Amino acid sequence: MQLYHHPYSLDSQKVRLAWEEKGIDYTSFHMNPITGKNLRPSFFRMNPTAKLPVFQNGSHVIFDTIEIIQYIERIAVVSVNNDSIAFSSDEVIQWMHKIQEWNPKFFTLSHVPEKYRQAVSKFFRRVLIARMAESPDLASSYHRKLKEAYHTEEKLRDPEVVRRSKEHLIRLLDEIEDSLSKTYIAGEEFSMADRLSKTAYIAGEEFSMADVMFIPVLARLALLNLEDEYINSRPNMAKYWSLVQQRPSYKKVIGRYFGGWRKYRTLAKTWCFIRLRNTLKKY
Repeated sequence: MQLYHHPYSLDSQKVRLAWEEKGIDYTSFHMNPITGKNLRPSFFRMNPTAKLPVFQNGSHVIFDTIEIIQYIERIAVVSVNNDSIAFSSDEVIQWMHKIQEWNPKFFTLSHVPEKYRQAVSKFFRRVLIARMAESPDLASSYHRKLKEAYHTEEKLRDPEVVRRSKEHLIRLLDEIEDSLSKTYIAGEEFSMADRLSKTAYIAGEEFSMADVMFIPVLARLALLNLEDEYINSRPNMAKYWSLVQQRPSYKKVIGRYFGGWRKYRTLAKTWCFIRLRNTLKKY
């Protein structure tokens, strides 16, 4: 089983968290979307959208994030002889879809300094043009991707697009804050010792795939230095965020790249790569 992904991709983080939580081995391939590695002809032929992640098991290829996670669940149930492992409930699945409805693209890009955003966008377009010349049989697909890049830049200049993305995020955060609040209140009937032994997650007292879907959203807000505005201003979510960061899956999938000072190393590495390629005109 192979997973094509990258730490910069929110959906990749969701899928990798699911893999780690289920304890299933897979072969990992990093495809940095900022440097254009996901535009290489061999990958682009399999996935003309160039979006990440992509899961492959033999001839079976899945592009949809939730479908990949549900496939992982099926593997876990079949391969691990443990009664505690079960499929996600209807409530969890509903939360998964609700979280996935928020597209982080425009919100994220709107918080990236324009200097860096424009430089990356220009580099990305040059990579696309170079790939068109290298692989004429894929030229039409690359051209569609190029039009998409220009369209993204146009939409970012529309404040209404960014406003709608922000409002959607706020509604999602508020709904989850309310859900976490209900979970904490429900625990008040227990003794203090019992309450300390409980954990409050999105769909109840057990960690679920709904949490797998949501943790990367909070990690993205932290990466953009927006914790105080969006996380810490919601007391239950602040407790939840502190709790989930202690999970081994978080530390392996997100913390090792974006925890503390590590985020500067990760971002600087990509930025230096782009500057060098631009200088050498190698795309």
